[in-house]
Amino acid sequence: MSSLSRVPTYGMQQRSNRDDFYIRDKHEREALTAPHRHEYFQIQINLGGDTVQHIGGAVRPFPRNALSFILPHRLHLIPHPEHGNFMLINFAQGFLLPHLPCDPLDLEDVALDQAPELAPFQFQEHLDFILDDPTFAKVQALLERLRELDRTRDFGTSTLLRAGLLELIGLVSRQFAEPLQQLASERATHRGRRDALARVTAHIRAHIADPGLTLKDAAAAAFLSPNYLTHLLRKDTGSTFSELVLERRMRLARTYLLNSDEAISHIAQRCGFADEAYFSRRFRQTQGLAPGQFRRQQRAHRADQ
Repeated sequence: MSSLSRVPTYGMQQRSNRDDFYIRDKHEREALTAPHRHEYFQIQINLGGDTVQHIGGAVRPFPRNALSFILPHRLHLIPHPEHGNFMLINFAQGFLLPHLPCDPLDLEDVALDQAPELAPFQFQEHLDFILDDPTFAKVQALLERLRELDRTRDFGTSTLLRAGLLELIGLVSRQFAEPLQQLASERATHRGRRDALARVTAHIRAHIADPGLTLKDAAAAAFLSPNYLTHLLRKDTGSTFSELVLERRMRLARTYLLNSDEAISHIAQRCGFADEAYFSRRFRQTQGLAPGQFRRQQRAHRADQ
């Protein structure tokens, strides 16, 4: 996917006719054709026309009879064929999980015994939800029932819509019970986070000399939103992105100072500082000594050994 550093995030009001639950087919609103995120949950159902789906850092097949379960803030794109057919459901977190007051960025960490309805959403990057024909026929019938309920919207309709949504998730979870439980036991969501952080680390390493290295670009390289990357770094490392980059730049600077005779100005540039004075100030703040003093002290210590 291209232009990931400028990926838009949509709210329910922008892509739905209602704030809680919205179901439509391909004729009611133009599909998005570029990578995007949204603040709500989404389920897409392929009624015809084989394609692929890009979700997070994965690309998975998305043929007819397949469903896609997309968590809030998850980068994704499903390019629908011109003559394909699909159904789409958007719904708010409170509609699906009224009992679970949880930051949407933490939904991957919710235990399945606490919210089993999250299972297909948590493991979409690891599993293809392609249904057998009998189960898909049940899904199609359920979709028509949901559309009819959504048209009426009288007293009690919201409860029936939520029941139908849970039935849809339950049908898929039942067919894929074994791989879903296996993924849960392997803590696959944590493995996915480790992979994402590894992509962030690789991006920082490759661009450490660039003074313009930004959170937005690192998040794009890891297929994450900047907000989610910030959240993830604080949870897994206790550091902000700026702190992480500074720590790595200082580590690299110490290596150059100890193992080369390069000028301080050159080392500053190689570590991503356009200004030598600013580099020296930051080095003194983190290491307790100016770069030149640090180099002399360490070499004198080596000579005494």
